[in-house]
Amino acid sequence: MARHSSGRGWYGKVLGAGLGVTMLAAGASVWTAQAGTAADAPPKATASATQGSDGKPVGVTIAHASDAGTHGVNITIDDGPDPRWTPQVLDLLREYGVKATFCMVGTQAQAYPDMVKKVVAAGHRLCDHTVAHDTGMDKKSEAYQSQQILDAERMIIKASGGVRPMYYRAPGGAFTPYSRKLAASRGMRPLGWNVDTKDFERPGTDAIVATVDRELPNGPTLLFHDAGGDRTQTIEALRRILPKLKEQGYTFGFPVR
Repeated sequence: MARHSSGRGWYGKVLGAGLGVTMLAAGASVWTAQAGTAADAPPKATASATQGSDGKPVGVTIAHASDAGTHGVNITIDDGPDPRWTPQVLDLLREYGVKATFCMVGTQAQAYPDMVKKVVAAGHRLCDHTVAHDTGMDKKSEAYQSQQILDAERMIIKASGGVRPMYYRAPGGAFTPYSRKLAASRGMRPLGWNVDTKDFERPGTDAIVATVDRELPNGPTLLFHDAGGDRTQTIEALRRILPKLKEQGYTFGFPVR
């Protein structure tokens, strides 16, 4: 998510939790995602050739473009998963046939592994958003940056059942040359954004929609949130934005890798 000057209480809790558990994250398991399970059961594991990253190095530059081409749009969802809001986002994406990239905080993925599996089972991609969402990590040591990125990677892989994140998004855009190189060496393309909807600040549904209308010419990657507080405005904005973009002839893709 973008840097914000207020409303940081939730992230203070995440930071404290993250620092407490970050060294406890352990290796990866082998994932399988199988749709068609019972409604009250988490998705089962089956390998997916199209979802997971093989961990081979990718480009170190920050990606913004869409693999859907010049009239493509990338929907990116940050800071979850969250047991209340992520299912609502998933329902909307399914309703409009849209795939998205979910940038997950490690402690959230660890807390809600069934949500991570549901995201993957629906065909969406995963992104490493660090353990504790520390927007000042670009001012901290390389050892700290490494811990935040690699421990979150392990947490997400474990929560998903073995699916690797395909991108890395620095909290608040706090990338460094070191963090970009480290993530890219693990097969996670650094991921930016072109349109910050400011939905985290809850400016009103109309304001979120207006921001997308105004700023989409800046580029195809849109930033929304599914955690960190009441996301009612985000849900309502997506309900208006997704069909509107389709009507305007946009197609939905993933960020380039």
